[in-house]
Amino acid sequence: MKSKVAAILAAGVFCSASLLFAQDVVHDVDKGAKDVGHDTKVAAKDTAKGTEKAADKTGHATKVAAKKTGHATKTAAKDTAKGTEKAADKTADAVK
Repeated sequence: MKSKVAAILAAGVFCSASLLFAQDVVHDVDKGAKDVGHDTKVAAKDTAKGTEKAADKTGHATKVAAKKTGHATKTAAKDTAKGTEKAADKTADAVK
């Protein structure tokens, strides 16, 4: 009879120990998940700031390039007009 009681008590201790360990594991997993969530949030904010800065720099570079292209196009158009005018004058002189 004593051995049956001892076996029941031993089984109860083992069962309660596994429940305590399971609760500890759940607590650790919950804490780990919260830490990962926080780290993800911080990384997302940093990425957003970096993306915003890159977009600002890209926008500025695009504006500068467009301005330079506009000036170059204007100059090329003037040169083309002058060349066309000279060619037309030569053709008119040749026809006379």
